[in-house]
Amino acid sequence: MTTDSYEMELILRNLNPIDFHSQSVLVTGGAGFLGSWLCESLLNLGAAVLCMDNFASGREENIQHLKKRHGFSFLFQDVSEKFTIENNVDFVFHLASRASPLEFTDHPLEILKSNTVGTMNALEIAKQNNAVFLFTSTSEVYGDGNIFPTPETYHGNVNPVGIRGCYDEAKRAGEALCMAYHRQYGTDARIVRIFNTYGPRMRSDGIYGRVIPRFITQAMNGDNLTIFGDGSQTRSFCYVTDQVRGLIRFISGDDLGGTVINIGNPVEVSIQHLAQTIIRLLSSRSGIEFLPLPPDDPKRRLPDITRAREKLGWSPEISLEEGLKRLIAEKRGKNSENE
Repeated sequence: MTTDSYEMELILRNLNPIDFHSQSVLVTGGAGFLGSWLCESLLNLGAAVLCMDNFASGREENIQHLKKRHGFSFLFQDVSEKFTIENNVDFVFHLASRASPLEFTDHPLEILKSNTVGTMNALEIAKQNNAVFLFTSTSEVYGDGNIFPTPETYHGNVNPVGIRGCYDEAKRAGEALCMAYHRQYGTDARIVRIFNTYGPRMRSDGIYGRVIPRFITQAMNGDNLTIFGDGSQTRSFCYVTDQVRGLIRFISGDDLGGTVINIGNPVEVSIQHLAQTIIRLLSSRSGIEFLPLPPDDPKRRLPDITRAREKLGWSPEISLEEGLKRLIAEKRGKNSENE
């Protein structure tokens, strides 16, 4: 069984009796890491899926295997530009946005637009179609928080003029837009605050690289793993199969309009421990190199997932070590294919 087919089995086996047959779904940012898994899962649940992307950070290769599948269609489109769609949709997942902290310096206006103007454009589609709308917000709306585990009721500690402000504040504005449409137009808008997610199809290259795929690539190459700061800062890492299950359960649940829910793994791990674990799993001779900590980098991330458990019946199933082994196997497989 290939990595992708095993991951898809993990997603689907826990979604019964959810069924999207005769339903149409728009996924903005559908060629991205998370978006492509979502598109594929929805197809397997019977949905007609319209994947929208402009490949700013998404990749065509993520959806290449979906292009010949019945029910899949693709629209090359920047969500920040006004757009229309030909057919009615029943659900809208709005994922389109650059998300790597290393992109905040080079693409701040694009990030701001996709989460504000782009969110309004996507909400208009949902309003016109009376569709359920799910906005993928982020744990970054909590900023450098001081309540842990962090519940959805915490309002955050964000620096609006800092380097991360283009992402943090854009997501906060996107949430406000969702609630404005919900209150003024009755749009069934829902907000998910995603904590760090990882898995196959996640980019490790250049400014797109996130910490787990970057560490794995460095360790496989025998390079030093680069940690920003002293490595004591913590994150919680959710495997992609768990995250996709949570998103689908959220959008398909009854009477959840106007609801905000954290989706993340409630196990906290330091970045230094993460680096050491990856080095151990790969039996790598890599060392660790410490670099200056970027401004406003949050010290801790730990979600309170009580609401997800109660309203969605959701909790993560894949441990960090198991997920890391899965991702390492996928990257090793790709390397052997390229030799």
